[in-house]
Parts: sequence; structure tokens; C-alpha cells
Amino acid sequence: MSVPSTTPRPVAENSVWPRLEPLLPQVTKPIQYVGGELGAVVKDWEPATVRWALMYPDAYEVGLPNQGVQILYEVLNELPDTLAERTYAVWPDLEKLMRAHGVPQFTVDAHRPVRDFDLFGVSFATELGYTNLLNAIDLAGIPLLAADRTEADPVIVAGGHAAFNPEPIADFVDAAVLGDGEEAVLEITAIVREWKAEGCPGGRDELLLRLARTESVYVPRFYDVDYLPDGRIQRVVPNRADVPFRVHKRTTMDLDAWPYPKKPLVPLAETVHERYAVEIFRGCTRGCRFCQAGMITRPVRERSITTVGQMVKEGLEFSGFHEVGLLSLSSADHSEIGDMCSGLAEQYAGTNVSLSLPSTRVDAFNIDLAQELSRNGRRTGLTFAPEGGSERIRKVINKMVSKEDLIRTVVTAYTNGWRQVKLYFMCGLPTETDEDVLEIADMAHEVIKAGRAATGSKDIRCTVSIGGFVPKPHTPFQWASMERPEVIDGRLKLLKQAINADRSLGRAIGFRYHDGEPSLIEGLLSRGDRRVGAVIRRVWENGGRFDGWSEHFSYQRWVDAAAEVLPGYGVDLDWYTTRERDGLEVLPWDHLDSGLDKDWLWQDWQDALSEYEQDDCRWTPCFDCGVCPAMDTEIQIGPTGRKLLPLTPVNGLKLPTGAQQ
Repeated sequence: MSVPSTTPRPVAENSVWPRLEPLLPQVTKPIQYVGGELGAVVKDWEPATVRWALMYPDAYEVGLPNQGVQILYEVLNELPDTLAERTYAVWPDLEKLMRAHGVPQFTVDAHRPVRDFDLFGVSFATELGYTNLLNAIDLAGIPLLAADRTEADPVIVAGGHAAFNPEPIADFVDAAVLGDGEEAVLEITAIVREWKAEGCPGGRDELLLRLARTESVYVPRFYDVDYLPDGRIQRVVPNRADVPFRVHKRTTMDLDAWPYPKKPLVPLAETVHERYAVEIFRGCTRGCRFCQAGMITRPVRERSITTVGQMVKEGLEFSGFHEVGLLSLSSADHSEIGDMCSGLAEQYAGTNVSLSLPSTRVDAFNIDLAQELSRNGRRTGLTFAPEGGSERIRKVINKMVSKEDLIRTVVTAYTNGWRQVKLYFMCGLPTETDEDVLEIADMAHEVIKAGRAATGSKDIRCTVSIGGFVPKPHTPFQWASMERPEVIDGRLKLLKQAINADRSLGRAIGFRYHDGEPSLIEGLLSRGDRRVGAVIRRVWENGGRFDGWSEHFSYQRWVDAAAEVLPGYGVDLDWYTTRERDGLEVLPWDHLDSGLDKDWLWQDWQDALSEYEQDDCRWTPCFDCGVCPAMDTEIQIGPTGRKLLPLTPVNGLKLPTGAQQ
């Protein structure tokens, strides 16, 4: 594939484009490095006082749709004296050429070297992106270790869900932000602006100190970790008097005040999601014990139905997308989801705009919602997540749904015209047995039989998708042991045999799974401490890149690196992964406050072991998780009593010039 060259590309100040362009015909998908998407912003360099490079540490096709990066990109570029550009992980073929020709890590917007920016913000959705972070730092010409950097280097700030335990990358990042980024990046920008206006007093150390004093930016260099003889952490304490003992998460309470993205990026190359996505609420109180996102994003904050309607209208008009994703951790739980879906379906009746709820709870989906989603005749995929195969294991994980609920819900979808649904489960959950996993096969068989009976058709399919359980910080399962990969793989083999035992049913059931090896490494990284940083570095030095991609991931590379590095600290891979923690152990992230009370999390862990289900506090009295009193707030839900606006039906969307068809 050749790079389009019909229009001469303007070269920005300090652009690497003249050196990069000749390399692009030699790599796969060169279009992903070109920039110039609809929605992209290129601002003049010199007038900007504060300059951000924002990165999602994965390939363009995964990183560009990332909602968090798009929001921060737009929020920052709205400031008149601030500039933000994007960078993504480069594929190994381009990396090799960049190293050979001296081309540094660059932004796709104006192809400026990342090292020239004041701040390098990296958003992590998964810990398996850590090796890509190290690669980007090194390609940028920035010292790998934060301790070696000077005022000439950007301040590297980690964010995203994985930043709630940034200890494994503490040696490589200068700071981490816990929680929502909209207001946090503005505060950081203001601090950098003021520091630069004063002539950069005290150098890099003073700037980092000012960030740390906010009590919501974690600067690892200002904290020391002491260890006990058996390898456990004794304490994590500040090494200077003017930084806080605990760092608190940021929470944006009024989502209606932040209706972003207003101008979504429309990709030039194929990406994993091509839709206009609206986050309809943040937070979740369902209390699924494995779910870090549900725990760390509390309290629930709903975006109003009128704001959602306005965002959809403006986002579609700008982008030309044909699909609207109503995003949240459990979208069907929005208190006005029925009116929202019916209003949007009415608004776009007769157009080719489709609606989707990417996260759909089994017990929240109903026939009315199904009909609204399919009103325009386009049926996007439906995924339901029972998570556990047996009633018993669903009590352990607090996923309160019965087999009858699931079958009733899926039959509703089939009778409303869907012919395929996806069922998502996890393997390796605490207290799990072979029998718990084998019940997934029984459930899948029942789904097919019920669907055929309800529709009178044999054209009914479901896909069973299995992910490996990974214990995450700030969840009740943060103390849990992990199963070894061979146990997970053995259970998956038994499950596949059970699904196919009845051939007439088995041929209608797809089976997709992730084996146990990547999950174990993700577990090492999710609950690791600073000593794990040496493992990450060794893996990267040995060629580790794109560890979230099965074709690039090497389990043996991680095992070998852990065996080389960790014994020097008196620990090993099993110590971090298959070992259960006790209630008195100091966890690596205890000094980072997600708002959740550790005693409450421990009690919920004990409730899990006794198979006790916890109610959703959105609709029941408070059960003292700690978030609301700690943040002096409360759950925000409707109904507001308002209807979707504008009410005028759209008879056809005009696509903007350059938008994808």
C-alpha cells in the first residue's frame, strides 16, 4: 500500500515528516502514521505555553477509538495556550526502520518528536501495554528511568484504570493520575503554565513537587517502599514532609458539564470501533467482585437524557458515523434507558443510524429495549455476560442472575429477530471447580434449545467466549490466588468437549477462549510492586512488544525474565500470582485511595467465600463501601422527567466532507 501523495503535506515546526515519509511505503498499514483525520487538531507550536503528547500504548487501530484519549485531546486543545497531539505504538516493522534512520517517536498530528513536549500522558486500559510504554520512551530518546531525566525531558504521566496501581512502572513514569482525567489535566496544565511563567524555579523536582501537593497526582519518587524479610511490603511512606501520605482519585461529578467528545476522530485506517460513542453514565454499584472498573469508578453519575440527545445529534452531524454506542459499564441500568433508546430510535427512524449497547446485563435487557435497538432494521451484536457458569460461582462473584433469567432474555432477543448472541464467561474464578465451568456447556445447550423452540427455526446460534480471571487492585478479589495456566487450559478443554458432546446443539455454538498464560502475566502486572519493573524492563529488552496481541505475546519470555530477576529480591512469579494474601498484608497500592474502604473490601471478600450476595446500593440502603462519605457526594441517578431533545425527526444525515461512508 502506498501513502496518498496527491496533496503536499505541510511540514510543521520541528517535524520528522521529511525523514518519516520515505519509510512508510516499506511498512504495513502506513496510513495509520499519516494523521489528518476528521476531528484532528494541529495548532501552532510557538504560541502554545503548555504542550501535551497523549498516548494510548497500542496500535493506531486500537488506540484511536479510545474514548479517554479523545476526550482529553479535545479538552486540552480548547485551551488557547495549550496544544495536545496524539501518538500510538508503532508496529515492529516501522520501529526497526525508525531505529535504523534515527527517527524518534512522533505524534500523528504534526509529526513532532514526543521528546519536545512538556508532558507525555499515557492512558492504560490494561497492564499488558507496559512494554509498549518502555518502547515509546526509548524511541523518543527520553531516559528510560525517571530518575535520569532532566528539565529537557517531558514529564511522563500515567492514567487510565491500570494507573490505580502504577507501582510496576514507578521507575519509568514521573507521575500518575487516579480516576477521571477531564479536570485533572486542566489542573496539571495550570501548574505547568505557572511554573514555566515563573522561569521554572527549582527545576523538574519543584514541578513534580507542585503536582504532588495537589494530593491527587502521585509522584513515585517522593515515596519509599520498605520490605519485610519474607518479601512482603512493610510500609510505603513519603520521603519528604510536604507530600501527602495518601493520594486520592479524581472524580468528575457533573457529566453534563463535560459533553465530550464533541468532535470525534474519524479514522483513516480501519479501527476496532467505528461509531460515535456517548458515555451515558460513569460508575457502577452492581458490586461484581471481580470488576475493577465498577469499583474504582464509583459513585454512579448519570448523563441526562437531554445531554445525550444533543451529543448524539452533534456527533453524528460532525463525523458521519452510522452507529451510536451508548457506553457505560452496564448501559441498560441507566434510569432513563427506555426513554433514551425510544427517543433516539424515533429521532433517527428512516435513516441508516443504528444504536448499540456494548455492555448489556442479562437481567436488565427487555423486549421493549430490543425492539427500540432494532427499529431501523440494523441489528448490532448482542453480548450478555453471566460471567460464571454455575449458580454457585455467580454468588461468589456477586453476579446475581439465574439460568432462567439468561434463557428468558436471550429468547427475547431471538424472537425479536436476532439470530446470534454472544455469552461471556470467565475461567479461573476464586473457589471455581471443573463442575462450575462445565455448567457453561449446559447453559449454552439450553439457550439453543429454547431459541429454536421459541422461533421455530434452527437458524439460531450463540458464541461462548471465555476470558481468564485476573485479580485486580481495589476489588474484593485483590487478595485472591490465581489458578495456574495448565488448570485453566484443562478446564477449557473439558468445556469444549462438553459443548460438542451433543453434535446437533454443539454445531450451533461457537467457542472462543483465551488460554491461561496471558492472564497469569496480567496478574503479575496488576498486583505487582516496584520490583516487577525490572521484569518489565527485561522483557522489553528481550523483544517484548504488543503483549496484548496473541501473535506477539510470549509467555516464555515473561517466565524467563521473572526467573532471572525476581529471585534477587527473594520472590518469584508464583509469589505474585498464585499466592493468596491475608488481611493484614500491606498491598502495593494501599497508599493510593480509590475511595473504597479496605475493611469493606475485605468483608466483601469474606462474603464471596461464603457465597453471600450483596445488593445494588443504587436502589437499596447504603452498605458503607466508603466512596460517598469519603468524597462528600452521593449517587446521581434519574429519572429527570425530561424527554429527549431535539424532537424533530432526522430524514437523512448529511455526511461532512471527508467523513467515512
